Amino acid sequence: MRSRLVLLRHGESLWNKENRFTGWTDVPLTKKGVDEAHRAGRQLAMEGFRFDCAHTSVLRRAIDTLWIVLDELDQLWLPTFNDYRLNERHYGALQGLNKEETAALIGRQQVFQWRRTYASCPPLLDENDPRHPRFDIRYRSIDPHLLPAGESLLQTYERMLPWWEISAIPVLRQHRDMLVVAHSNSLRALIKHLDGVSDADFPDLIVPTGVPIVYEMDGETLQVKEKRELLI
Repeated sequence: MRSRLVLLRHGESLWNKENRFTGWTDVPLTKKGVDEAHRAGRQLAMEGFRFDCAHTSVLRRAIDTLWIVLDELDQLWLPTFNDYRLNERHYGALQGLNKEETAALIGRQQVFQWRRTYASCPPLLDENDPRHPRFDIRYRSIDPHLLPAGESLLQTYERMLPWWEISAIPVLRQHRDMLVVAHSNSLRALIKHLDGVSDADFPDLIVPTGVPIVYEMDGETLQVKEKRELLI
């Protein structure tokens, strides 16, 4: 028997539109982002998808996208689970800065290295910076030593992997269908794991907003049998 895993990046957020480093900053969807979420939900409904559970991050742009999709599927009753491990990559002290302005000020090569090289970490937040996640009530149950002040792509991957092992594998091995609504870099990390993408190729992975990515998997081995995007 097969299991199905559907990955969906949230719709466009306000800081996506403004070309800012967003990371763990909690920003809303734009009207375009809301529309993208509705289209994704309608597309999943047209394809006949029914899910057994849904997982998302603790950030509102992903949560809002998930609820819109579930409304389109008439599955608002579905069990949903929030996990900070599905959060976007933490961009540290870059969060809130405009990407183009930062590149012009600091240098495009340096910004490219922070954004795209696998092990490069952006400037970290000071531990007393009020933006540090240890001051955010939603993370109060998390060991403070696990909360990042900034992350490389590698560290994002390492943060995501325990979620896959603890929360996803047991569900999929029960031949159940799972919807995951998350963020560009947390989903890229998951796709790297599922597709066996090399460290060198990982920075070139692109996950578009509002496009469901469907994995058909063997329910026993979790080997990927088919992968496709539901393009409208």
